[in-house]
Amino acid sequence: MKDLKTNDMRRAAVIGWPVSHSLSPLIHTTWAAREGVNARYEAIAVEPSDEAFRRRINELRAEGYAGVNVTIPHKQRALKFADRASAAATAIGAANMLTFAADGVIAENSDAAAISAILKTLPAPPASALVLGAGGAARGILFALANGARPPKIILANRTRARAEEIAAIANADVIDWSQRDDALDSADLVINATSLGMKGQPPLDLDDHRFKDGAVILDIVYSPLETPLLAAAKARGLRAIDGLEMLMRQAVPGYRAWLGNKAEVDADLRARLEAALKARGS
Repeated sequence: MKDLKTNDMRRAAVIGWPVSHSLSPLIHTTWAAREGVNARYEAIAVEPSDEAFRRRINELRAEGYAGVNVTIPHKQRALKFADRASAAATAIGAANMLTFAADGVIAENSDAAAISAILKTLPAPPASALVLGAGGAARGILFALANGARPPKIILANRTRARAEEIAAIANADVIDWSQRDDALDSADLVINATSLGMKGQPPLDLDDHRFKDGAVILDIVYSPLETPLLAAAKARGLRAIDGLEMLMRQAVPGYRAWLGNKAEVDADLRARLEAALKARGS
């Protein structure tokens, strides 16, 4: 546990390209203010090249930063750069956290931890799950589902089937064609949209919501807009709908505790602050 009485400023950041839209600084500074921690958490743009990434990470280490969150397009680059990696980051093939330790850089993936935390809020573990998408978020989701106390049967679909087949082994998932996704809804206790479909500026995710299983839980990692057409359809059916802010808040917890403080509470106040920030930017 960290000694919060020190006046030394603790520094961390999120890096990506672009990154100015990130809500991570608001999350971390909110937690730090609650705890009375002298901390600074920034959004730092790092150009999408190995050279730029390596140079900036080395600069941040030299400047005394405790670590960084890593977002698109640097997650795979972060894993390769690290001196060692957690089991989750290794299995997923990407890292969204780099911790700067005295003996090297440690890569971790808190996307998986966020999904695991969300699963614990469900009334019962899902017996079956449909995951849509095959990007970095889908990798973390698959790892979390496969490594839970009661792993569900997992079906994976992506617009490009070959990409789904590349990551299916993370969770021993069954891959289906994108055109078969509605058929998979009939038996899915948990449906997760890990694509950008439904995001502001993108077409909606086309699913036959009439085929949602009674009692199913629908999770969308998109948070701009906060209520996607997918979640609106789920709510209209009386189903539990979980938005992307839930994952965003929970994936920030491990980094804050590793670099800045001890307490990282995901609560109504934090959500209200994030919702207000989204509203202010018209998301």
